[in-house]
Amino acid sequence: MNADDAARHLPDSSKRTPVTTYRLQLGESLTFDDVRAQLPYLRRLGVTDLYLSPVLAASPGSTHGYDVVDHTHISAVMGGREGLEKLAREAQAAGMGVVVDIVPNHMSVPTPVWHNPPLWSVLRDGADSPYAAWFDAPRGEKLLMPVLGQRIGQALTDGEFTVERMVIPTEPERGEQWVLRYYDHVFPLAAGTHALPLPELLGRQHYRLAYWRVGDEELNYRRFFDIATLAAVRVEDPEVFAGSHALILELVDAGAIDALRVDHPDGLADPEGYLDRLAQATGGAWVAAEKILAPDELLPDSWRAAGTTGYDAAWRIDQLQVDPAGARTLGALMRELTGNVPIDYARVSGDAKREIIAGSLASEVNRLVDLLHAITSRDLYLSDHTFRDLRACVVELLVAADRYRAYVLPGRQADAEQAAVLQDTAARARAHLTPDQFPTLDLVVALLLGEQVGSGEPSDSPERAEIITRFQQVCGAVTAKGVEDTTFYRWTHLTSLTEVGGDPAGFALPADEAHAWAGRVQRSWPATMVTSTTHDTKRSEDVRARIDVLASYAAEWVEVVHRLRDLTAGIRPADLDGATENLLWQTLWGTWAPDSGDPITGERLGAYLIKAAREQKSWTTWTAPDTEREGQLAYYATALLARADVAEELNEFAALTSRAVRDTILANKAMTLTWLGVADVYQGSEVTRTSLVDPDNRRPVDYDSDGGLRAALDRVEQAEPHAELTLDEAKLRLTSRLCRLRAERPETFVGERSGYMPLPTTTACAFAYARLLDDQADVVVVVRRLGRRLERLGGWGGHTIVLPQGEWTDVLTGAPVSGGTRLLADVVGGESVVVLARPRREQP
Repeated sequence: MNADDAARHLPDSSKRTPVTTYRLQLGESLTFDDVRAQLPYLRRLGVTDLYLSPVLAASPGSTHGYDVVDHTHISAVMGGREGLEKLAREAQAAGMGVVVDIVPNHMSVPTPVWHNPPLWSVLRDGADSPYAAWFDAPRGEKLLMPVLGQRIGQALTDGEFTVERMVIPTEPERGEQWVLRYYDHVFPLAAGTHALPLPELLGRQHYRLAYWRVGDEELNYRRFFDIATLAAVRVEDPEVFAGSHALILELVDAGAIDALRVDHPDGLADPEGYLDRLAQATGGAWVAAEKILAPDELLPDSWRAAGTTGYDAAWRIDQLQVDPAGARTLGALMRELTGNVPIDYARVSGDAKREIIAGSLASEVNRLVDLLHAITSRDLYLSDHTFRDLRACVVELLVAADRYRAYVLPGRQADAEQAAVLQDTAARARAHLTPDQFPTLDLVVALLLGEQVGSGEPSDSPERAEIITRFQQVCGAVTAKGVEDTTFYRWTHLTSLTEVGGDPAGFALPADEAHAWAGRVQRSWPATMVTSTTHDTKRSEDVRARIDVLASYAAEWVEVVHRLRDLTAGIRPADLDGATENLLWQTLWGTWAPDSGDPITGERLGAYLIKAAREQKSWTTWTAPDTEREGQLAYYATALLARADVAEELNEFAALTSRAVRDTILANKAMTLTWLGVADVYQGSEVTRTSLVDPDNRRPVDYDSDGGLRAALDRVEQAEPHAELTLDEAKLRLTSRLCRLRAERPETFVGERSGYMPLPTTTACAFAYARLLDDQADVVVVVRRLGRRLERLGGWGGHTIVLPQGEWTDVLTGAPVSGGTRLLADVVGGESVVVLARPRREQP
């Protein structure tokens, strides 16, 4: 390990470094007191740190906490500040730390708006509000509030507005205030305007009410992606940072919060500057950044963060288990069902991005092009670059971007790496422009890099600064909405690969590439996070693992799909979209776990498919849902689960693949818990789950019933080492043993003394590595992969592994194992996973 590289990304020595976190989705159904009740279980499991979803006051009825309305209060629904501090005290008494998720990028635009005191103040008082600088909108413009169900003229004609007085619950000290009511919406009125005729009254406010469809084209405040109910805040302003972080920092300083997870730093104007300020304000606390990285991208070395939240590791763990031999057969099935020949991932992604640019993010793109045109129009040297050409270049740059964003700061020379990102993007964009537009493209790139252009207007002028910042923010939003929230639902080649941060175009990952990536991360980011399931993953780790296996059984799977289509042809909707259908079959298989404690239901499957179809945006959308076809889809999905002939087909396929599924689920869990850095266990994922995209992945977890996790852990602990265990029991045993191992040897897995070393094997069907302590192997992990290949080869045969010298103990069975060149048949045998630990001498 390069100590200098790693030191920049480690917390201050006075601060706690998490080792094994347990992510908890707080809310009405899981309060601080509920979590306190589970502390004994979590400690027995081996968890070292609680990992809490956002805890600040959120919109009424929030199920996730990312829609913050008040930075000065802890959520009353969860138990308020007193409940959080009590939980922290008891967790720390049990030896656990507390990690909290924070949301610096945006706040909620709730209904009614008064739930958000800063926004209410800005809407009432405009530039005179103490919060006037908080929201990321052009100074001097009225904030657009696109909440009307019809055009404003018709709403006025129909008498849908009323003026009344009321006490605002969030500021009762002001007494009754004049407000404007529109159904459930309540808006403040500027002083002295309440008696005006309604049309004049509406025109005199610091906001503009509008038909909801106007928002995509004319919205003038930055949003979280394309969600108008999440308004971005200017956290780069020191006063906004102070006001929005005061309570969290107070709790960090008091010791109630040990570490932080930062949501969506790519939305910020200056992620690096924000992380610097946060590090200074927390005294160097451990901070993980929820940064979505491209396959060949690492976090900027200059960021003061411990690493990512783990999506970069999650997709690699999955792709290690994907057999490249299945790509062609599964691709043929996708083409058969969709009717698209040829079908190309890059084209699908590009088309999706163009739709987003022209649709839900049009207002952001329009604003960016307007800024560019304003600069070129007033400079004689640049005035022949037309609005149309500027827009074409911006669109092609956004489409060509292969990552969320570059990092260029106004007034600073772009570093070579970030400049290269933009130049490479421009090279790809050039292929879609005419030669006459090339000079305009060069101009736009120069402006984005802060270079001198034209007659030499200062590169740090306010407009030029905004262009640099806005492009990067818009680029991230277009990538998120165009790729992860559209392409990933249209591209159904192997749906386990269309995961947050994933690389579906890559399909399978060779072992050497996985080792090389892990080595790079370990050297510079030894306290990064690794996860496998989150509140944002589109499928749980177990659903993905089952779908991964399809690549090893591609021909058999195609036959299953053909038989299922024939069996159910009479009830299949005649106009069922092909991409939706392929997604349906893979989802049905991925959730096919009738013997587990979490079987899929028709209601859940139907709800997921409707959401997925709306995200595809091909035949139904969120803003124009085809409810009749959606209903037919949901009915078909429910009917499939109820049919005995469908169950028979899937059960036969499950019997064929049962060993591969078990191996993949357990191998992936073992890697999540041992591969790199801080390991996260998402609530309930210590056993198998059939969870799909939110809100399905935020369902409550059963801890306390006779069939709950506490009782299951009791049974697993009482079982003999070689007892036959169900898959759920095997996963729980593996999770608890590895979490405890991590708690016993934290410095082997996290921090400056930890290390990573690939272990050589003579077969691609084993993936092996050692975790090092002070450059010496301390833990060895061997996982089975590509099990179908191994089965066809007749097992391990004479294949070997080179274990580090010395004596080892099997963590799962207690058996002794000797180092050196060993047969895999002797070391792994029939197990899915083997974890060896070097015996520690007894302390005197």
